[in-house]
This record gives sequence, C-alpha cells and structure tokens, in this order.
Amino acid sequence: MASPTDRTSRHIDLSHVIEHGMVTFKGLPGPAICDFWSREASAANYDDGSRFQIGRIDMVANTGTYLDAPFHRHEDGRDLSQLDLARLSDLPAVVVRHPFAQGLAVDAASFAGLELGGKAVLVHTGWDRHWRTEAYFDDHPFLTRDAADLLVAAGAALVGIDSHNIDDTRTRSRPVHTILLGADVPICEHLTRLEHLPDTGFRFNAVPPPIAGMGTFPVRAHAVVPG
Repeated sequence: MASPTDRTSRHIDLSHVIEHGMVTFKGLPGPAICDFWSREASAANYDDGSRFQIGRIDMVANTGTYLDAPFHRHEDGRDLSQLDLARLSDLPAVVVRHPFAQGLAVDAASFAGLELGGKAVLVHTGWDRHWRTEAYFDDHPFLTRDAADLLVAAGAALVGIDSHNIDDTRTRSRPVHTILLGADVPICEHLTRLEHLPDTGFRFNAVPPPIAGMGTFPVRAHAVVPG
C-alpha cells in the first residue's frame, strides 16, 4: 500500500464544491458566502502594500459533501469533536457498485462476501450526475435496513454514498441513519466522482472540524490511490 508521502500516489477529490446559494437539501437554506474583510478594506492597515481577504460563510451544517456523526441522530452519540480520527482518516476502502438504473434500493446482497471490517465502504450509484438539478432530490438511490445491519455486523468503519441521502426519503423513517450512527459508524453523504476509484486498494479520508455540540459538517472527502 502506498504511503501518504508516496509521490506516485494520486489524490482524487470526492467532494462537491460549496457555492453561494446552492441547495443541498430541499427546505434548508443555501450558504451565503461573502467578504468579512475585503482586500480593499484591509489595505489601509499596512504600509507595505499588503492586502488580505477574510471570508464569511453562513450555512447550515448539511451543506455539500458532509459527514454525519452519531450525535446527528442520537442525543447521547458522539458529536464532531468526539470522533476518532482513526475512523475518518487514512482508512482502507472499498467501492461497491450499484448503478441506479439497476434499482434504487441497495440491499445486503450488494455487500455479501466482501471484506468490510475496518474499511470505509463507499457506495457508487452514479446519482451524483444529477447534482444541482431538481432530479437530484427525488427517487434517489438508498441503502436498505438489511444492508445497514450487514455493514454493522461486518465491522465497517465508515459508510459513504454518492446520493442525496443514505435512507429512502420517500418514507417518514430513517432506519439506516439509526442503525449505522447507533453503532458509531459515521456516514458520508453527497460524495462524487466515485467512478474514478478502483474497487479496492486505496485509502479514504473525510475529516470534519472538531465542533462540540454538532452532528454534521462539510468535509473535503478524498481518496489516495497508489500510482
């Protein structure tokens, strides 16, 4: 396995760009991005021509590609500040392919027989092609309750998906969030570009800032693939 300093390794960005006003989840406001301190305003504070920009962003936590900590679903679960970095960074990973044209429900059979213990399990459905369109929000791929039970039993360290939600949002229940986060398995939603990854043999990273009292936050999810 290539080390993080191996110059032949490729870093593949698996995150959507966060842009002003974009909608990640219907009913939640898009981010407002602006200057808090502009370069023009800062110039008067320096005699050597130095100019700086300090940005400001106002957003809900579920914006772009983000990580769910157990606290997102369970009041007594770990929040972002309590997550173990070993469960978020430099994880061995596996991609499970389930094109959405084959059906929206990704069930336990898609994971059967795979070595998942201690790994980030990334579900590639291809749904990210609909990002920033109305089609993205409805009738999207999701995991079933049986799939979540299997992933917990198999010892998955983290589960990600390139879809709008890991649960079926056509219903008023969230069994996959409940099961995975209840077992201390973080969830990474709204991934993208999983088609550029091999099925196995790479490392995955999705680290949020350590914010106390919050259960979700955007991440710069990425993979390190040996050259």
